[in-house]
Amino acid sequence: MTELNIREMQHADVGQVWSIEKQANRFPWSRGNFEDCLRTGYRTFLYSLDSELIGYSVVQSILDEIHLLNICVCPAHQGKGLGRQILSHVIDTALQQNVTIILLEVRASNVRAQRLYFSTGFNEMSVRKGYYPAEQGREDALLMGLDLGMTEFEQYLL
Repeated sequence: MTELNIREMQHADVGQVWSIEKQANRFPWSRGNFEDCLRTGYRTFLYSLDSELIGYSVVQSILDEIHLLNICVCPAHQGKGLGRQILSHVIDTALQQNVTIILLEVRASNVRAQRLYFSTGFNEMSVRKGYYPAEQGREDALLMGLDLGMTEFEQYLL
């Protein structure tokens, strides 16, 4: 498995992060969204191979919860298991903070991401109707959660 270098995002990184965001998403976050996340103190991580930035994650901590707001791998590096490594880092960070649940929304059409989340123990909690912009109107999101308060055995039983 390839070892990722991990560091916190700085304001000087926003341009490069936004470039990846625009490549990877039809409806990308704005540059201002990333700047606002830094300004408000959200946890923002960068992941690189050697010196090449290949992905990032943005999480919001609220009491004993983490909301995964954005997770992305540069399209040139997708399909290599790097998204799973980034998600594992987010989960490890949550465990270190004694978080009990990680929440996220994922597009109903993003089956590839859903497979990743399900394979790491996330469960579908509900559907948020019309949550995301789409080519024609709005698209639903699945609200997913990973309960970190359960034991491994309890998660196995689900």
